[in-house]
Amino acid sequence: MHACVRDTALALAAVSTAVTLTACGSGAGNSASGSTRTIGLLLPDSTTPRWEAQDRPLLEQRIRQLCGECRIEHADAKGDAAIQQEQMDSSIAHGVDAIVLAAVDARAVAASVGRAAAAHIPVIAYDRLAEGPIAGYISFDAEEVGRLQGQALLTAMGAQAHGGRIVMMNGDPGDPNALSFKQGALSELRGKVTIAKQYDTPQWSTETADLNMAAAISDLGADSINGVYAANDGLAAGSIAALKADKVSPLPPVTGQDAELAAVRRIVGGDQYMTVYKPFGPEAAAGGAMAVAAARGRPLDEVATGRVKTRSGAEVPAVLLTPVSVTLGTVKNTLVKDGVYTLGQICAPPLARDCHRAGLT
Repeated sequence: MHACVRDTALALAAVSTAVTLTACGSGAGNSASGSTRTIGLLLPDSTTPRWEAQDRPLLEQRIRQLCGECRIEHADAKGDAAIQQEQMDSSIAHGVDAIVLAAVDARAVAASVGRAAAAHIPVIAYDRLAEGPIAGYISFDAEEVGRLQGQALLTAMGAQAHGGRIVMMNGDPGDPNALSFKQGALSELRGKVTIAKQYDTPQWSTETADLNMAAAISDLGADSINGVYAANDGLAAGSIAALKADKVSPLPPVTGQDAELAAVRRIVGGDQYMTVYKPFGPEAAAGGAMAVAAARGRPLDEVATGRVKTRSGAEVPAVLLTPVSVTLGTVKNTLVKDGVYTLGQICAPPLARDCHRAGLT
């Protein structure tokens, strides 16, 4: 079982301590002490809003705060595992001092992670537990994300939470988090509802979710779907689009994840029931601190708040943060309170009446 951090405040305190340690460290890495250090930042795509709008700028900001001598080499894999392998190999050839990797496909990248380790380049698995000899791991408790989604779906289904029929729109089978989300959700849903259809969604494609939901409606009937487990907000958007195209009314409750602005607006408008908020600031703070520690040759346990067992059975230093369930009644006390979005951003003119009715304005 993964060593999980259940208290975000404790995790933030640990990251704060790590900031001091890494800022003062003078480790070796692949660069001589005091010389420029290079950190590779390899993200899976630029189409999922979080990577370019949240993770990349926050990671780069944290790295620069902690390491004035660090240079950042960013690459976007465009959702293609083969491209990411090439980017990994390029980073290794350039002799970077550390790599922060959000894997497109956790298994496909394992050989490249092995080549990095052989070249004494530590790889920090970010948000997704990449396979191979990674040096550290930063993410949220993925099974807890699924549990929050499952719990919320059952709550929204009311009396139909016992024996009702749901469609499960799972994530990319190449993303190990997708399996953990599914396992967490099933721990809440199994034995209570009937899973009438379920789909895996390569590359977390919104369009594929739309097509799969349309197929589910055709097979099951528009009136026989009592709930939709969508593993993230993009899959929720595709599922809702298909339901609306088939004129399903009222819409069944639909889950989500990532607290995308469009999803929050769908929650306010009544199309989506919930999302999962994963505060990207703490995740990027931990990721940046661990990357700088790795580049300087410092022990990653100075940053970690626990340890995680990888697929190979090895245990690595890790920070696992706690996700937060967001529904209409908690938007104000979570996303707005934390400064993720303003009420002006959420309550665009078409949603003015919905926002007022919800007590947001």
